[in-house]
Amino acid sequence: MRFKPTLDDIQTYEAGKPVELLVRQYGIKPDNIIKLASNENPYGTSPAVLKSLTDTIDKVSIYPDDSAYELKSAIASHFDMQNEHIIIGAGSDQIIEFVVNSICDKNSHILMAKTTFAMYEIYGRLAGAVILKTPSHQHNLKEFADIIKRQKIDLLFLCLPNNPLGECLDADDLYAFLDSVDKNTLVVIDGAYQEYARYKDPAKAIDPKHITTRYSNTIYLGTFSKAYGLGGLRVGYGISNSDTIATLHKLRPPFNITTLSLKGAIEAIADQQFVSETVAKNFSQMTRYEQFASKKGLRYITSYTNFIFIYMDNSSKELCEKLLKKGIIVRDMTSYGLNAIRITIGTKEQNDKVLEVLDMFC
Repeated sequence: MRFKPTLDDIQTYEAGKPVELLVRQYGIKPDNIIKLASNENPYGTSPAVLKSLTDTIDKVSIYPDDSAYELKSAIASHFDMQNEHIIIGAGSDQIIEFVVNSICDKNSHILMAKTTFAMYEIYGRLAGAVILKTPSHQHNLKEFADIIKRQKIDLLFLCLPNNPLGECLDADDLYAFLDSVDKNTLVVIDGAYQEYARYKDPAKAIDPKHITTRYSNTIYLGTFSKAYGLGGLRVGYGISNSDTIATLHKLRPPFNITTLSLKGAIEAIADQQFVSETVAKNFSQMTRYEQFASKKGLRYITSYTNFIFIYMDNSSKELCEKLLKKGIIVRDMTSYGLNAIRITIGTKEQNDKVLEVLDMFC
């Protein structure tokens, strides 16, 4: 069988290890496993969402509303926009795929930070595009600008806050940078963790209406997988000018998210109190990891997300293996060429155990 040559240089995306893996490999009971590797909301989702899913279960034999009218209306109301500025995807990564395929071929150049969400590069390479990265792991706008001066860029990714590192640019710095970007370069602002960033520091908050109105060459991405606690339903959205959205809709397959996903997301965005409460708990618990790292003399990146990135003195891979045997799943960053771990911020009870075990090994 002959596959596309571009696949030869693509590494498979490494998702966080599932609970089932520890059950199979180490015989640990599911109730004794703490999974803090995939940045899910440890507090679950809104009770209103759960009720809506129960009430909708008898409709799973019927295709969903392909226009996603109610969900688009809910998102539009939340951001003070119109439905025609919104596209819905099976996770925001599906919209990333739409964006790449709408622009890129073998003659295209895509620019991103050295360490950022892996799917930007994977989709770019599948399209045959040339991938360019900044020298620094974190977002450095001067480095982005220097590359733009030397090379025409077709597509630019900014992950704000950045996954997997957690840092975030100030919105004013972003706007000043965008003023200098060629209007024929499409800039993707990935706001998967913006609910966390805007809570921790209003200076990091990016307003989708403001940015997409002021800059016609931008698209803002959001997701229900993180703060809203709907990772299992796979719902994301893109916000841009109506022409860009209309173009992306040409790539969207019919019924690309489920009936339950639509209903759950509609209820989730209506319950902003749940989001606010869980985001507040997230940062209250994050300070415990910051204090632990400081006590151990370990360097960490100040995070505007629901995870923390900590550099290790000893092998991060070996540490993660030790944690797995204790029923704790965190993310080893060796695949990014970094000796570090990324830990999703759990509940108080989860963090009690994780920090206790970390203290044994660090």
